[in-house]
Amino acid sequence: MRAYLITAAAVLTTLSFSTAYADDDGAIAGAAGGAATGAVVGGPIGAVVGGAAGAIIGGSIEPPPEKVVTYVQSQPVPQSIVIDTPIVVGEPIPKSVTLVTVPDSPQYAYTVVNNQRVIVDPQTYTVVQVLN
Repeated sequence: MRAYLITAAAVLTTLSFSTAYADDDGAIAGAAGGAATGAVVGGPIGAVVGGAAGAIIGGSIEPPPEKVVTYVQSQPVPQSIVIDTPIVVGEPIPKSVTLVTVPDSPQYAYTVVNNQRVIVDPQTYTVVQVLN
């Protein structure tokens, strides 16, 4: 038990430094999603480990170019899909969600999930950016 607490403290310390110096919201969103997923799977220790992993993954996802964001924001809003899991940068959305490819940038697609426009990688369904 003591080893778990020491590991948790070390991970929390790393997590606090990595999110404090993040340049974008990806690490913070990744930490939140990872912590939520980790808590479900492994309880409090899982939340700590999942939060750290989510911060690293979320912080490493490059946001799409501004022209992609502008295009997605200018399009009519497709009908929103409702899913039970949180939408987190770096995490995939269900493959059952219909995506709309960005014409000049086919490496990006978008959809509306839980009333949020979401830009994703259409090959992996990984969330690249959430637009508010």
